[in-house]
Amino acid sequence: MLLDPLGSSPATTPHGWGGKHTRARRWLVCGLAVGGLLLAAGDGARAAVTGSLHLRCTNPASGTSWPIVVDLDHGRVDSLAATITDKRITWHDPKRGYFDFDRATGQLQFRNASSTGGYFLHYTCRPE
Repeated sequence: MLLDPLGSSPATTPHGWGGKHTRARRWLVCGLAVGGLLLAAGDGARAAVTGSLHLRCTNPASGTSWPIVVDLDHGRVDSLAATITDKRITWHDPKRGYFDFDRATGQLQFRNASSTGGYFLHYTCRPE
């Protein structure tokens, strides 16, 4: 005698649906199914933000600008290792300093330590 995936007994058994634990099994199976669907939907949403970002960052005080390329697939900015989240992109350039990019506002902050305490520079980045 085989049980179906939800744990119920065949109709020929005297206990009908398989006892008091059947409802819990059904909720467990339904929960797993919903969890699987949500996981699949999450992977689809993540796949939509793959690729690369091409940005031009400008210092509003001096007008200096330069392009940066963010590789979302490999977690890199201009070939440097980066930490990429939904809200921020951060990376360290050993020759220059630390960069923090706010994805919502397009603001890039550069910080560099020095013997006099260091300094910050602010940039505004826009898609190229």
